[in-house]
Amino acid sequence: QEQTVESGGGLVQDGGSLRLSCAAAERVFNTYTMAWFRRAPGKEREFVASISWSGASTFYSDLVKGRFTISRDNAKKMVYLQMNSLKPEDTAVYYCGRRNFYTRNYVDRDEYDAWGQGTQVTVSS
Repeated sequence: QEQTVESGGGLVQDGGSLRLSCAAAERVFNTYTMAWFRRAPGKEREFVASISWSGASTFYSDLVKGRFTISRDNAKKMVYLQMNSLKPEDTAVYYCGRRNFYTRNYVDRDEYDAWGQGTQVTVSS
């Protein structure tokens, strides 16, 4: 199945931390750049962070840089998003995707597929 499975979301207070996990089948995961996106209520899905297959290259949205860290464990076929210093504006459904296209900018959601159902993150003020 060409899909990821996200987990780890929840309700946390302003300034708190969460760690999201993304699991994928080998054919979905191997050799691909993986990324996290999020969709807040009433907004479009937006780029959060990405990580190359080797883990050597990571990119972050300016909105989360310095607070979030993306990582991966290729042996376990897992991608993680450590989120610290969470803010109410981080409230969103978080999705994990695979970059399967290279026709546009890496922050463009159309570059990615294998989306899962997402995991809800709610930050209370």
